[in-house]
Amino acid sequence: MRVAKKVDVVIVGFGWAGAIMAKELTEAGLQVLALERGPARDTYPDGVYPQTMDELTYNSRKKLFMDISCETVTLRHTRNDVAVPYRQFGAFLPGTGTGGAGLHWSGVHFRVDPMELRMRSHYEERYGKNFIPENMTIQDFGVSYEELEPYFDFAEKVFGTSGTAWSIKGEVVGRDKGGNPFAADRSDDFPLVAQKNTVSAQLFAKAATELGYHPYNLPSANTSGPYTNPYGAQMGPCNFCGYCSGYACYMYSKASPNVNILPALRQASNFELRNNAHVLKVNLDDSKTQATGVTYVDSQGHKIEQPADLVILAAFQFNNVRLMLLSGIGKPYDPVTNEGVVGRNFAYQNMSTVTAFFKPDAHYTNPFIGAGGNGIGMDDFNADNFDHGPHGFVGGSPFWVNQAGTKPIAGLKVPPGTPKWGSAWKAAVAESYTHTLSMDAHGAHQSYRDNYLDLDPQYTDNYGLPLLRMTFDWQDNDVKMNRFMLERLQKVAETMGPKAISVSSKVNGAHFDANSYQTTHLNGGAIMGTDPKTSALNRYLQSWDVHNVFVPGASAFPQGLGYNPTGLLAALTYWSARAIREQYLKNPGPLVQA
Repeated sequence: MRVAKKVDVVIVGFGWAGAIMAKELTEAGLQVLALERGPARDTYPDGVYPQTMDELTYNSRKKLFMDISCETVTLRHTRNDVAVPYRQFGAFLPGTGTGGAGLHWSGVHFRVDPMELRMRSHYEERYGKNFIPENMTIQDFGVSYEELEPYFDFAEKVFGTSGTAWSIKGEVVGRDKGGNPFAADRSDDFPLVAQKNTVSAQLFAKAATELGYHPYNLPSANTSGPYTNPYGAQMGPCNFCGYCSGYACYMYSKASPNVNILPALRQASNFELRNNAHVLKVNLDDSKTQATGVTYVDSQGHKIEQPADLVILAAFQFNNVRLMLLSGIGKPYDPVTNEGVVGRNFAYQNMSTVTAFFKPDAHYTNPFIGAGGNGIGMDDFNADNFDHGPHGFVGGSPFWVNQAGTKPIAGLKVPPGTPKWGSAWKAAVAESYTHTLSMDAHGAHQSYRDNYLDLDPQYTDNYGLPLLRMTFDWQDNDVKMNRFMLERLQKVAETMGPKAISVSSKVNGAHFDANSYQTTHLNGGAIMGTDPKTSALNRYLQSWDVHNVFVPGASAFPQGLGYNPTGLLAALTYWSARAIREQYLKNPGPLVQA
């Protein structure tokens, strides 16, 4: 095995978390090496027009996603089942290559509802400890919204986020302008005004208002105009082409690590990005309390030991967890004893969808138009903005119309009762395509004792290492919340006066189906917190057990959010990076005493 020249920092993965860490730590004067297991990607050639507008290549054949023929996860519903490998993309779509999932994401760029950062404490204070189901393991993040607010603000400026503020420094500025009255206070406005809204979004806003709800402009990391971010990276205005999620944006309009951070890093002599570098493990010293670097396999198949003083695990959610388990960092979680931390609190998203079909002479929604982060939402049932007491479930859900561009292969929706094929199906497709509107309840998902991650005892990857095993299924709380949200979302749809409505919901006894896409918002497994007995990381995303390992990403979330995770992921990464710069580098060691 070849031993490479030592660096100050090695970063595993180059998505949003990896790119943010790289920029912050190069600014601190450190020699930073980022190892990305996938190929080099960028707007050119991966987003070049018109080749990028190819649904077959990108959405159907998953060009930008992880190669699951080489490495995947195994899935099962309960610990009494036998797990089997995830062989075909369905429920979630982890990325690979430069930019990671930050290259193929849609661009919905929320912050967080402050109560979700202290979720267990909030529910216990308002509803009592007995309101939380016995098998639910939700917990506080260990950091407050007020502490993170400057980092949310800076991340939005880096991303070039378009939106409408409700209040800035306590002053309401967004009333009757598309602001969200449930949003937490801000220190500054969005860098760009909100994008224009599609017909679908306008119809949703009108119906929600008629029902007494509070619609607002979704915060979108798709630019509403030309923009230059604090790093000097330039973006062009979005043209609503509809090729966002699953694609590299050819307009430089969708925020990505490739567009918004990498151009600045390329100017730094103390930064290097190595692609096709597959990290196998974090190397520890004899005491197992300090990392000495990582071992990876390069594009030629050679094993290389890369020494470093600081190791940042910034891979996709479940890859962070797997690397910790393979490296012996933190005690593996045991659901039987409810002890251990790595693999604990695996959570997902709790989605339901309503589709409205209109008569041809009613509304032309033109769903092929779209932008990944654009739309209209409402938070009346998100977080704890309503009284959960009478309803008996934990969690909330924003509702929205997020028209991101319906594609001609996979996006053909027809009213209930339509035949699955033949002339009647073709006629329904032709009539419905430009007269269809889809809306979602983007529900939060809670963590439970029996939903967890560990190493599979049977299946291995191309390098002979155990695959990660997901033990996951829907719980009663999930179904109860899902059905509550769906009833209210359906009323919004009915207010629009459609000729037909299609509903996708969970039923009692429903099991998780890995074949049907929901989101790629996987959370937990290497969670942050204030107690090393129930968290793998402290409030600065530093490993409790190995002080020179930091693990940013959604793997740190103790439970799922109502909102998309990217905004919180970015803010937490900036928060962690600043703690490294201002505290750790001056006195290396635990930033929080266990």
